[in-house]
Amino acid sequence: MDIVDKLILRIIDSGEPHVAAAAAGALGVSRQTAAARLRRMANEHIIKAEGTGRGRRYALLPLLSVRKVHDLAGLDEHRLWVSDVAPLLSDLRPNVVDVWRYGVTEMINNAIDHSEGAQVTVFVERNALRTTVRVSDDGEGIFHRIQRLMGLYDPRESILELAKGKLTTDPARHSGEGVFFSSRMFDRFSIMSRNLFFSHEAASDDWLIDGEGEVSGTSVTMTLANDSARTTTEVFDAFAAPEEYTFAKTIVPVRLAQHEGEKLVSRSQAKRLTMRFERFQTVVLDFAGVEEIGQAFADEVFRVFQAAHPDLEMLPIHMSERVRNMVSRARAG
Repeated sequence: MDIVDKLILRIIDSGEPHVAAAAAGALGVSRQTAAARLRRMANEHIIKAEGTGRGRRYALLPLLSVRKVHDLAGLDEHRLWVSDVAPLLSDLRPNVVDVWRYGVTEMINNAIDHSEGAQVTVFVERNALRTTVRVSDDGEGIFHRIQRLMGLYDPRESILELAKGKLTTDPARHSGEGVFFSSRMFDRFSIMSRNLFFSHEAASDDWLIDGEGEVSGTSVTMTLANDSARTTTEVFDAFAAPEEYTFAKTIVPVRLAQHEGEKLVSRSQAKRLTMRFERFQTVVLDFAGVEEIGQAFADEVFRVFQAAHPDLEMLPIHMSERVRNMVSRARAG
């Protein structure tokens, strides 16, 4: 597949209704030449084509789709990777395979050690542009397990703790880094468990929480472009202290501390937000999606907590004018 085919595939993937015309314009070729490319890819089952004339529509087809179920008892995540997943990705770039090795083995290991379930299902699907892997178990469910073991009020608080990183319910065997780094290595990373859905989009660095739907256990879905330039090293380095190989920095999406309809106004909310911050050297507080905060909340975070942890660097970003004013007021106090 050459660069021209990939450009056409990306036009299809964008949802453009007039693919041949758009491809012809982008490539500087005739519509007939673009249409010939589309016919060839349809004949090779890379894409599907439906309709005729200007009503013709195209979509990417899966090049492979594999689903396997394993008993968790006695399962080894590395052996599963080598036998079931790695052969399906062997033609991808080494950096892409490295990302997949990390994400898949970490999520399977989580199912083995934490889910308390009986089985795990691994689903792999590839098309010409991207690969998706879903790891699903039939256990208790990650958010409710964290809520139970950490004594949290609401399972949504588990999502905030996962986003911070360094969270584990089994510190003797785990560092709590797997979900944190995996969520930042893939183009899209999501977890669905019971009635909660949590996702991270790399392109926009956006986070989503949704309370609709229902799934037993935990289902983790990871998606990455087949030609991605991302490396595991650059993701690890982004959160390491200078000249160190430690997980020293985290980025916390503050809006995850807001339950539906809430405003961040109280000291109890601030204490929930800053829980475990002291485990890091630098905490970046991302206020995107937070229009305002209360005086007590700001004072607890930026004066009281900061005074108790003077060596911790807290860097607020993406602040609205009202948030910035309240943070400045708290710091001045």
